[in-house]
Amino acid sequence: MQKLTTWLWFDTEAEKAAEFYTSVFPDARDTDVSYYGEAGPRPAGTVMTVSFELLGREFVALNGGSDHKIEGVGVSFMVDCESQEEVDRYWSKLADGGQEIACGWVTDRYGVSWQIVPKRLRELMADPDRAKAQRVTAAMLQMTKIEIEELERAAASA
Repeated sequence: MQKLTTWLWFDTEAEKAAEFYTSVFPDARDTDVSYYGEAGPRPAGTVMTVSFELLGREFVALNGGSDHKIEGVGVSFMVDCESQEEVDRYWSKLADGGQEIACGWVTDRYGVSWQIVPKRLRELMADPDRAKAQRVTAAMLQMTKIEIEELERAAASA
């Protein structure tokens, strides 16, 4: 068991959210479902939590009621992508029903914020040639979804 588990609070959408997230990520899986009993606060037999794994990390979706909402970009999950194809795949799935923000950030249909970031962006931004790194940063700041080809063009321009 990992020491740090992410919990996501939903009103009644925990099962649908877990199904959605496990459909987005390869090798994802549901690991457990628990139900409310007679003690409540929801009707007995109602799904309370759905545990699932994404990229080897444990998450728990809780049907906790409408008291709390997942919203804003104050907390996000960064997905480190190897290729533009991987960026495009995660972006299209997570943005479906959600909101594209900027600079690789997207909020999904449940209000969870994600950063879909190609490794190449981080490499270029860490380049010892600070002028090159700044051109890449400036290009990235103009993007919604990160496009590796455009980053490479910015890096190569002088």
